Amino acid sequence: MTTDAADSQWTAVLEDATAIAEEYQENGWDAIVLEPDAVSPVDGEERTGFDVEVSPDEYEFLERLIESSEVTVTTADVYYRPPESDTEQRVALAVERDDETETAVFVPLKYDLDDSRAVFETALRAEELLLHVTTATPADDGWVSFSHDDPSLFLEESDVREWSQ
Repeated sequence: MTTDAADSQWTAVLEDATAIAEEYQENGWDAIVLEPDAVSPVDGEERTGFDVEVSPDEYEFLERLIESSEVTVTTADVYYRPPESDTEQRVALAVERDDETETAVFVPLKYDLDDSRAVFETALRAEELLLHVTTATPADDGWVSFSHDDPSLFLEESDVREWSQ
């Protein structure tokens, strides 16, 4: 995928996130759209999955929201956009929901399959992909994690077949 095509896919996911969030808001939900500065695969002892780096303000807002104990994310939707060409660049949108409080957190993702291979292989075996929302602020070493029990929703079917063998 050329840089222009990758940028186009990413722009489309961000636009989708905003449009879907507006639909949620029209139906009375609180909807938060995160705007990641970076999405990085992590495969270490402390955590695995994807680090989704957001601004300190976005992170603090999300952390307060989740730690308020009123919001408990129990459901998620994943909107995966197939690549426009034969490429390793992928984009997806995870919508983390608390249906009881009618709260939704929109997490756009952009990732490279080559760089993310170990993360996806581990996630497919464990049947869990974790998204860790964090910030680059050095004083803050915390994160808010969202769990997805079907990592295949973030991949092409052919990738799942290849990596699940």
